[in-house]
Amino acid sequence: MANGSRVALIGIIVESETAVSQLNELLHSYGSYIIGRMGIPYRKREINIISVAIDAPEDVINALSGKIGRLEGISAKTIYSNVAGEN
Repeated sequence: MANGSRVALIGIIVESETAVSQLNELLHSYGSYIIGRMGIPYRKREINIISVAIDAPEDVINALSGKIGRLEGISAKTIYSNVAGEN
């Protein structure tokens, strides 16, 4: 699996606008791995919900998810598909 890629979904909750530009920069820098993303503003709760579908080596996915999770006011969780393949 070291050279293979995984398909995963990173769920992101943005509770504070303070790090949104950093989040967008991170997502842009990993853009070659991102299959697609969807953002939903939940105005009633004043949060944003973002889902990012990604196909990348597991260490790349873990690195991105960890960097996102360390941003102030932003939390992230990742779920992996059982589908594995080559990069």
